[in-house]
Amino acid sequence: MVRGRAENDERVGPAEEEEEEEEEEVVGEYEVGKFRDRIKSSRGSRFDLLTNELGLQSAARRKFSRESVINGIKDLTRGLVIHPDNRFYRAWKKFILLWAIYSSFFTPMEFGFFRGLPGNLLVLDIIGQVAFLFDIVLQFSLAYRDTQTYRMVYKRTPIALRYLKSSFIVDLLSCLPWDIIYKASGKKEEVRYLLWIRLSRVRKLTESFQDMEKDIRINYLFTRIVKLIAVELYCTHTAACIFYFLATTLPPSEEGYTWIGSLKLGDYSYSDFRHIDIWKRYITSLYFAIITMATVGYGDIHAVNLREMIFVMIYVSFDMILGAYLIGNMTALIVKGSKTEKFRDKMTDLIKYMNRNKLGRDIRDQIKGHVRLQYESSYTEAAVIQDIPISIRAKISQTLYMPYIEKVALFKGCSSEFINQVVTKLHEEFFLPGEVIMELGNVVDQLYFICHGSLEEVGIGEDGSEETVSLLQPNSSFGEVSILCNIPQPYTVRVCELSRLLRIDKQSLSNILEIYFHDGRKILNNLLEVRESNIRLKQLESDITFHIGKQEAELALRVNSAAFHGDLHQLKSLVRVGADLNKQDYDGRSPLHLAAARGYEDIVFFLVQEGIDVNTKDNFGNTALLEAIKNGNDRIASLLVKEGASLRIDDAGSVLCTAVARGDSDFLRRILSNGIDPNSKDYDHRTPLHVAASEGLYLMAKLLLDAGASVFLKDRWGNTPLDECRKCGNKNLIKLLEAAKSSEMSEFQHSPRETTDKLHSRKCTVFPFHPWDSQDHRRHGIVLWVPDNIEELIRKASEQLKVPSATCVLSEDAGKVLDTDMISEGQKLYLITETQE
Repeated sequence: MVRGRAENDERVGPAEEEEEEEEEEVVGEYEVGKFRDRIKSSRGSRFDLLTNELGLQSAARRKFSRESVINGIKDLTRGLVIHPDNRFYRAWKKFILLWAIYSSFFTPMEFGFFRGLPGNLLVLDIIGQVAFLFDIVLQFSLAYRDTQTYRMVYKRTPIALRYLKSSFIVDLLSCLPWDIIYKASGKKEEVRYLLWIRLSRVRKLTESFQDMEKDIRINYLFTRIVKLIAVELYCTHTAACIFYFLATTLPPSEEGYTWIGSLKLGDYSYSDFRHIDIWKRYITSLYFAIITMATVGYGDIHAVNLREMIFVMIYVSFDMILGAYLIGNMTALIVKGSKTEKFRDKMTDLIKYMNRNKLGRDIRDQIKGHVRLQYESSYTEAAVIQDIPISIRAKISQTLYMPYIEKVALFKGCSSEFINQVVTKLHEEFFLPGEVIMELGNVVDQLYFICHGSLEEVGIGEDGSEETVSLLQPNSSFGEVSILCNIPQPYTVRVCELSRLLRIDKQSLSNILEIYFHDGRKILNNLLEVRESNIRLKQLESDITFHIGKQEAELALRVNSAAFHGDLHQLKSLVRVGADLNKQDYDGRSPLHLAAARGYEDIVFFLVQEGIDVNTKDNFGNTALLEAIKNGNDRIASLLVKEGASLRIDDAGSVLCTAVARGDSDFLRRILSNGIDPNSKDYDHRTPLHVAASEGLYLMAKLLLDAGASVFLKDRWGNTPLDECRKCGNKNLIKLLEAAKSSEMSEFQHSPRETTDKLHSRKCTVFPFHPWDSQDHRRHGIVLWVPDNIEELIRKASEQLKVPSATCVLSEDAGKVLDTDMISEGQKLYLITETQE
């Protein structure tokens, strides 16, 4: 195709022509519509890109019109570049092929039978050489397909250099008028040897046979047989001309000592063979060449002189090789299975399939182009190593693909073990320019990595037209967003130039990530980093962030599951790959909560050694220490206390009262021994001792009194535990409480202030900063019993917190507290100075 008129020039690819005629001859009843959807984009439609690269056009533009020929000629006269599938050039190829056949068969005959061409043959020879000279000129303007990138090269300089380095000199020497040069040189015999240069034109016949073999319209067996016959006839024809040349180059006096001069068949003698009809001489020479090649040797013709004997020996030696070639090819035709035949069969089946399903033109051309790429480049080597053990194939994959995968930004920071596993599951594929690998909105199950080539990501703009979002270069990847986040493909991915890609399917990648899930987290983080932060990607980034959160939650569940089942080995594996032990599940539980509740001391010890927070609370306010106490795991409780755990219960009064009412003395003993205030009150201001006294629980009351429970505290109805006990009527319990009352009164006489504070029903926490201060200005507070008046509270808090200039106390809402009766149990207060008011 002419480069400068790509839009107007009419051209067609050989594969499409094969398809058209195959449809007419084999399955003509199927009609394929000629409508082709064209998608306009910033880089052109994918079908136009494909036709530009492979020379494919629709049937609607394949008519061989005079206008197309005229346009082609005009383009040629302008010195523009020609596409190999240009209609005019294809017609020229057929024309020059006829001259190549004539030149290839006539050159040996001219060398052997003529000493100077007659006038009519000389004119024909000159016309042929002019045609070949014109073909040389066309070769300097003929585009070619690069064997590495599979793209058409249209630049004139590379085209000229390629031709100059290949066959230009031989083609130019072949076009010289050697007969005229021979006569001008005084008919020197050495000059005629240069005629053999013209035999280089045989390669045009070879190329023609190769095209015929791939043409599924022509029977493959017929093509191969014709080719083998042509080879055999050409070899014997050339040998016949050389045999006659050997006889004619001797002096006339010695011509009787040649194979033809000494020949006598019946009564007919060839002693004066120069005057015999030229065709009879040629047939005789051909007969001698054939029976010599076949080694039949009837004896009527044989070598006479030394020169002929030497040539016969060389010729017969060559014939053994030629015979092996012919027999081998005939055997291959019978057995079948050649690469070309497999290609033909596959292409035939594909065309029947496409016709039966009435596939569109664009997908038909992509399929045929891809199959042709497989045949011409033999890019896939998977079948070659199928019989090799998997372990060796894995090493081969690591050797071939590891350098590419290590440079992929998606896998930055991932472990070498994870990358090794990915590499062993990769498959290599090539794609032609124009092919669409992924469509916008489709469900994707393949992740691709780019080794060589270039692709583009195409999205839909605000006006509904396509626009290129980004270009994908080597060491890039695509399909990862759809696979990892389980969302539809956000962009269309289209091939810009021949690309070599590596792919891994979703299931294989998921299986690997199941084991190396820490690398999966890194991949998602890398995915966020490599994506540009623009408005178009806001939704995409939110999807990735959501998926990261989902994976984090799943990972927390796996960690908690290992802790719940006591699987220390699995837990260590999770930690080794980066699991966060402080990550909580949907109930706010950490693995320490579950291990402490289940009594797995080894797991608790491991978690503590890994630095887990021992005082974390779940959504119900329970710490790991409380879970251990509830389930009677004393050793675990001791271990947690030793590591700094404290028993923090939001509603300690209710918990203690419930334990007393339940009669759970073991739990009560453990919880009191871990520092819980036995005077904690529930919502009715009842202490655990109130409950024990009302229920007549002597042992419970004894435990509470030993822990420091007071008999003077009142509930909201003004009843003390002793009052409740008297209502119950348990005499032993009454004696116990009265004895405790006497003891507590005696203590009051020795330390009236401290005892008064302890008997007070409320305590609060006071902090030395304003409730609205930032985190940087906050400090630890102090827990105090609430005194009778606010001045006493400010004084005691100022002394303990060392804030001598404090003037007032604020609530959490920054309200000024004026009376201690306004302070509830456990309330947080804030001591401030005049400057902070």
